[in-house]
Amino acid sequence: MSSFFDTKIEFLKGVGPQKAELLNKELGLFTYGDLLDYYPFRHEDRSKFHRISELEEEMFAAQIKGRLKSLEVIGEGRKQRMIADFTDGSGTIELVWFQGISWFQKSLKVNNEYLVYGKPAFFGGKYQITHPEIEPLVQNASQAGHFQPIYSLTERLRKKYIESKQISKWMRTLLEMSNPYISETLPQSLMQKFRLWPKKNALWGLHLPNTYEDLHQAQRRLKFEELFYNQLRLLKQQLLRKTDYPGQVFNKARLITEFYENHLPFDLTGAQKRVIKEIFGDLKSGKQMNRLIQGDVGSGKTIVAFISMLSAIDGNAQACLMAPTEILAFQHFNNLQKYSEKLNLKIAILTGSSTKKARTEIHEGLLNGSINIIVGTHALLENIVQFNNLGICVIDEQHRFGVAQRARLWEKNKYLHPHIMVMTATPIPRTLAMTLYGDLDISEIDEMPPGRKPIKTVHRYDANRLQVFQFMRDEIAKGRQIYVVYPLIEESEKLDLKNLFDGYESIERAFPNSAISIVHGKMKPKDKDFEMARFKKGETDIMVATTVIEVGVDVPNASVMVIENAERFGLAQLHQLRGRVGRGADQSYCILITTYKLSKDTRKRIETMVMTENGFEISQVDLELRGPGDMAGTQQSGLVDLRLANLAKDGEILKIARETAIEILSQDPNLDFEDNLPIKRHIDKIKNKEMSWSRIS
Repeated sequence: MSSFFDTKIEFLKGVGPQKAELLNKELGLFTYGDLLDYYPFRHEDRSKFHRISELEEEMFAAQIKGRLKSLEVIGEGRKQRMIADFTDGSGTIELVWFQGISWFQKSLKVNNEYLVYGKPAFFGGKYQITHPEIEPLVQNASQAGHFQPIYSLTERLRKKYIESKQISKWMRTLLEMSNPYISETLPQSLMQKFRLWPKKNALWGLHLPNTYEDLHQAQRRLKFEELFYNQLRLLKQQLLRKTDYPGQVFNKARLITEFYENHLPFDLTGAQKRVIKEIFGDLKSGKQMNRLIQGDVGSGKTIVAFISMLSAIDGNAQACLMAPTEILAFQHFNNLQKYSEKLNLKIAILTGSSTKKARTEIHEGLLNGSINIIVGTHALLENIVQFNNLGICVIDEQHRFGVAQRARLWEKNKYLHPHIMVMTATPIPRTLAMTLYGDLDISEIDEMPPGRKPIKTVHRYDANRLQVFQFMRDEIAKGRQIYVVYPLIEESEKLDLKNLFDGYESIERAFPNSAISIVHGKMKPKDKDFEMARFKKGETDIMVATTVIEVGVDVPNASVMVIENAERFGLAQLHQLRGRVGRGADQSYCILITTYKLSKDTRKRIETMVMTENGFEISQVDLELRGPGDMAGTQQSGLVDLRLANLAKDGEILKIARETAIEILSQDPNLDFEDNLPIKRHIDKIKNKEMSWSRIS
């Protein structure tokens, strides 16, 4: 059966070796199976016909039946074009071609009837369509109106006249041949339960729909299938780990009780308590924990991580915390050190800039077990770093680390893999979390500690800069400190942006009586740390910086964040930057300065920032604007390689697909039931393909 879909595409009627080579190179289509799986990204409604008298310039496209009145070629050389007058009795429209003139001259006949499709534009007192689709009017079923699928194509294919219409013709031929070979990939019980179309009908309905209802039902079926198998893979992986990978059991509470009773500096929020309970459930289960902790900047993830570490230390194990930058590693170290000392625990830090002497002591302390907690950067991944008994790994800002790096930490305990806890201060929407981290258990700290005042966010244009400067002076007079962030370090001719050094000079001129720090990514680490330290101690009033402070030091006295050229930043970045202020008891402010010329998407980003501080709401808008691949980052985007489903719009289908996969696996983990055989067969088929399960960590 599979051999039919493995047939080379050149054997399909109308393709041949030359076109096949183009399809191989340009679209990666090699076989019948590849072509069938090449889904259109939208459909044009060809079910309606327009009269020329009804045309409007706002129309996306119009389809007209009519007669060719005249045809002539005018101009010479590059300015040569072919013009036709086309009428349907209600009026006349001009058709214009700049390319393929000789072919059209031979093919088109005056006074013959044609079907024309294209975007109308009003030009020189009349409507015209440039480079319309045109074909002889044949009174057959396909021209009674249909939905034309539009496929992603390259310029090279278009030059060889391979358009969506051509692919549709091939698709019709292929679907007619494929009918006996297309096997069902979902159990009958599921199809009945959710009223899903059979796979054959769905492929016809997607590639060659006759009605909107056809298209809707086809998409509904294929989206469900795609998301169901995505979730099944991840959940099977999770199930495998929970059955095949035992974890150390940590159920003692001596250290935690002492910390709660004598040293916890504040009451935990309800969300923190809930997440700690979920983590403790994992640590006591005897199964290896893999949990993602999501929470906004300032929601208290670090203290949750520390309390989890205490559970491991109580069970005679060690804990490590890995951060993506030295600045963040030192911040975590300083925060945890004050708690550790009160409990007589030994904590150390290991980064790229640790001295040889310090490294030697740390390596020994980790190996003999005298170091309870190690905080560090990528330096923790080095082979020389070995533990006496690593019980729990906390990875901060997971999206900065690749899957392979996560796996290397896992291997630091050969006897029983350590429990893994991944933290992110960049909340991602539930739908994206389910597809990116569907093999992890997910906890959300969706509540901020009491007493934190909301940060007031405002949008100002370049022309309001003097008022912004006056506001900054007033805040400095109250003893507050200010961040001013720029998107670039050096002048870029392509991007007319305020650059950092120009900005620094203008701030110096506007604030002659204020001390100013400057920090950017090209500075040496020690210079950067020196400037950060000055700002933290209050020796400077204004910190002029690039986004290096996105994940950086807490400065409770910094209450104003000014972001220049805010239109150049993504939503997640703006949200992270805003999180640098609001750490103290004073009212904090975030001022977004932009040019007047803003695109629709940029305006939506700025409005979202002004409207809400909720990271989960912001991430949902970000998903709608950017799409899942961009949000996930290049390291992860392969995991959300969905061809049809859209995570911003199909959250409900994803939720049902995940619940269904959980239900099936809980009743039949090996997929042995007769009803589940279509699933088992389909998995065996895709296991050998590129979408292999091994791609999912």
